[in-house]
Order: sequence, then C-alpha cells, then structure tokens
Amino acid sequence: MPELLSPAARHLVGRFSYGVTPALARDVRRAGGAGAWFEQQLAPGRIHDGAADRLRGWWPSLDRGPTDLWKRQDRGIEGGWEVMADYQRWVLLRRMRSRRQLHEVMTELWEHHFHVPVNGDAQFTWRSDFGTVIRRHALGRFDELLRDAVTHPAMLISLDNVSSTKRFPNENLGRELLELHTVGRGAYDERDVKDSARILTGWTVDMWETFRRQYDEEAHARGRVRVMGFRHRNASANGREVTRRYLHYLAHHPATARTVARRLATKFVRDEPPAELVAELARVYLRHDTEIRPVLRALVDSRAFRRSAGSKVRDPGEDLVATYRVLGIDVRRPPAGAAGDKHAANQLLWQVSGMGVAPFSWPRPDGQPIDSVSWSSPARLIASMEVHQSLAAGWWPSVGVRYRRPRAWLPSDTVRFEELVDDLSRRILHRRATPRLLQACCQATGCRPRERITADHPLVRWGMYRLLATLLDSPAHLTR
Repeated sequence: MPELLSPAARHLVGRFSYGVTPALARDVRRAGGAGAWFEQQLAPGRIHDGAADRLRGWWPSLDRGPTDLWKRQDRGIEGGWEVMADYQRWVLLRRMRSRRQLHEVMTELWEHHFHVPVNGDAQFTWRSDFGTVIRRHALGRFDELLRDAVTHPAMLISLDNVSSTKRFPNENLGRELLELHTVGRGAYDERDVKDSARILTGWTVDMWETFRRQYDEEAHARGRVRVMGFRHRNASANGREVTRRYLHYLAHHPATARTVARRLATKFVRDEPPAELVAELARVYLRHDTEIRPVLRALVDSRAFRRSAGSKVRDPGEDLVATYRVLGIDVRRPPAGAAGDKHAANQLLWQVSGMGVAPFSWPRPDGQPIDSVSWSSPARLIASMEVHQSLAAGWWPSVGVRYRRPRAWLPSDTVRFEELVDDLSRRILHRRATPRLLQACCQATGCRPRERITADHPLVRWGMYRLLATLLDSPAHLTR
C-alpha cells in the first residue's frame, strides 16, 4: 500500500508539481520531507533529469536556427506550424517526465506571463529559443528575465516591434510591457506608452532573409524620454543602454513588485489572494533585488498558502499531464514524418485542445488565464471526463503508448472492493478514500464495498476503466 505524505506536505508538493505520484512521494521522503524537497527543487541544475532532457531529441527542429527554419518552410519541407506543434508536444511530455517539477511549473508560469503565441507565421523561427530563455531565468532574477524576454526576437516579432521606427513608432510592445509585464493598468498614461515605444525602437529582426536579431540604429528614436518616474536624455543612436536602464527601472518599480506578487499568489494560493500577502511578497521581491526564489519561500511560509489546499482548479494542460503521470502511461518516441502522426506523443495535442486549450496557443497577448474560474465550466468538466475515460480504458491514443493492464491495479490476488478503492485513491489521489468516494465508485461499477475482487472478476476483465475514471473525475484530481 503506497505510503502517503501528510496533508500539508501533499499540498506543498501538489502546488509546485504536476501531480503527486507514488514516485514523487518517494523523492520527497528521500529529500527529508516536503520543505527539504522544495529547497532542492529551487536549485534545478543540481537535479539529474536525463529522461526529460532526452525528449528534446525526439523533435530535431526545436534546435534549428531561425534561418534554417524559415528556409525549410519556404521550400515546403516543414511548416512553422508543424515545428510549433512539436514544441507544444515537447513541453507536455517534459512536464510528465521531469524530476525538476517546480522548475517546469515556474517556466510555464512565466511563459504565460510573457506570452508569445505559438500560432504565428514569423515568430515560430524564434519561439522555441524564447522558451529556452524563459526556462533559464524562471527561478532567477525578474529584472534579467524581463530584459531578455522583452528584447527577444520572438517578442519583437509577436508585438510588432520589428516594424517600429523613429518615424512611425509601433506602440504594441511598449504598451504591453507596461500593462501586462510590469506595472499594470493605472500606473501609466498614454504619454508614457508613446515614450515606452520610442525607447524600444531599434530592436528588430531581419524579416526578409536571415531572421537574425539585429539592432538598427537608424530606426531608433532619439531625444528625451519620460515614462512615469524614468527619465533619460536618449541622445545616442544606439538605444541599447537606455533600454537596459528603462527595463531595470520597471523591474524594480513597486507596482511591478505588486504585479509579480499578485501573479504568484494567484497561481499558488487562490484567485483573489489576500492583500496583505501580496504586499508582503512585493516587499520581499524588492528587498531581494527582484530575486524570485525568496518570494516563493515567503509564499509557502505564509498562513494564506497553508490554508489554500484544494482551492485551485487544474487547467487543461495540468489535468492532462497529471492524468498521464498518475496512470503511469508510457509514451514512446514517435517515428519522424507522417508515420508518427497516430502515435501518442503527437496525439497529445488533440487531447489537450479538446479539453480547452493547447500550450501557448492563447490568442491574446495577456496569456492563458491562471485563475480557477476560467477552467471551471461544465463544458471543460465534460471534456476532461471524456479524456479521463479514454486514458483509463487505454482506448486512445492506441499507438506508441503502453498502458497499465487492468489486473496490475490489484494490490493482491484477492481484495475487497473497498480496499481496492482505498489503494487506488492512495495511488491516484494520494489520499485515503472517503465514504463519498467509495459510494461513487460503487455506483459507477455496480460493486458492493465488501465484494471480493480477483483477476477474473468482471470489474477487472472489462470494467476497471470505470473505477479509474471515477477517481480521475473527482474534485481531488481536478484540483491541485
């Protein structure tokens, strides 16, 4: 019978992972407890993650350069949409397999914050590299994350900075930098947006031949700029330095501190986090020079976090990844080209799209929602239930995948149904079965609590998927 973490430990590990599995619980105990595991996770470079790292090789184009990618699309070898679909598959599978669970969660969080949609005709040339940059800074300093994300070619293309010049400044990136990435609405006015755009002119990409990053001094708008409390002579044609100073100013602004604090509290505590928690996290952020790790430590040490168990609904990606993890589904490497289309590694996108949204496909620059309300509709629930049943039964995907056989879920040759439900609850939900869960399982399968279950029982022969799906459809699995 799987050994359980305490409710408090399960809460901490569950919030900063894609689901508590028996294997993850063993890692937590080996680390010395949930707190020690959390500290280990804050240093992902010290955690061996070979199984997850090898996944990158399944899709070689993720590491091709922008010129090569564009030429392959232009010659009809491989479309940008195909490369981006492979990127989405890779992030889903990496979340399933990685031992650096907290790093994966934080990478996804910031990739939504600095959102560059994968479904763009030109930014695909840089989108995979953009994800790598976000991953590098996910647990570091926010000022460095902001600098490298905002001036990255994928962001420049996505928000039209590549066409922004001193004669015709494009305000998209300058506005979203203020509204979405840093200080938020109400902290700036339209004059600030105009000068924000002027500061960022010059950062561009060769959109005609190489798709390489460039800085065009002829396009940079010189002259004094003022954005809120930031002022600069901006006299040089090379605006890199004024950009650096401007982004540093924004990263260290108290309003940005509140934006970052509120985002973390919304993700890891609840949709409407306590004002006092946001204020405290903002103070920690500023006191530690925009370092993200100290803010996370303060968050998990807060009373609000400890009291928030069960209050966050999993989004479609979190649900799918958690389901594959707890069911122990083994996804194999797909063959290249059309031969791999029906393989599970490639079918993941159909599943998660049907549940609501595929990774980084949110059409607006504000990024995929991180609140619970957005993912709590009846339609979302029904879609999740359909995927849960299909995976529990091993129906689809059916190629390039190995499912656990029904009889392998039996903890012994003969077991009472109520004991089986409790054992499965421990494995899938990481908690003891409640009377309500047992009742639901009895209704779903027609079994009585004390009924003897063996390998030849009808439940095992053709009805185990109903039992597994009932656990997966429970609130304990749909929340984190």
